Amino acid sequence: MKCPQCGFNDFKVVDSRDTDDGVRRRRECLACHRRFTTYERIQPAALYVIKKDGRREEFNKEKILGGLRKACEKRPITSGVVERIADDIEKELIDSNHSDISSFIIGDKVMEKLKVLDNIAYIRFASVYRKFTDISELKQEIDHLLAKEGAVSASQLTFDIAEPAGTTPKHSRRAS
Repeated sequence: MKCPQCGFNDFKVVDSRDTDDGVRRRRECLACHRRFTTYERIQPAALYVIKKDGRREEFNKEKILGGLRKACEKRPITSGVVERIADDIEKELIDSNHSDISSFIIGDKVMEKLKVLDNIAYIRFASVYRKFTDISELKQEIDHLLAKEGAVSASQLTFDIAEPAGTTPKHSRRAS
């Protein structure tokens, strides 16, 4: 490290304080006596994602955030919650002590979090992540969700759309 003023590479530490994410040090150059601040932070080891086609790519939390934002779009979910999910997933991946992580593991972690948070966001994400090819696959996933919640399967629901005699159906009423 060199002094930002004169480029000399010898200084003394005047003050040192712990911060939330590292150590803040106040330093003084021994040549020009200018003071400046440095921050020391722990840099985690690089994470790499193993893609479906076998390529290795550096982990990028923004990709998780993008998928989460799309899935949660127009849902009653704040951006803070979405960012916290991405942070949690990133922390879990770092804590796993693996430098290479399969994209399948990341996708499954996102789906786990969304399933707890919001079923619609979960279905949106799952439809892209699992690449549903037809409506029956989507229905099967919804039936699976409903069964886990103890609800009646969507295939068992019946709808009575007949209106009582002498009334006008709501969809054909005209505004006065």
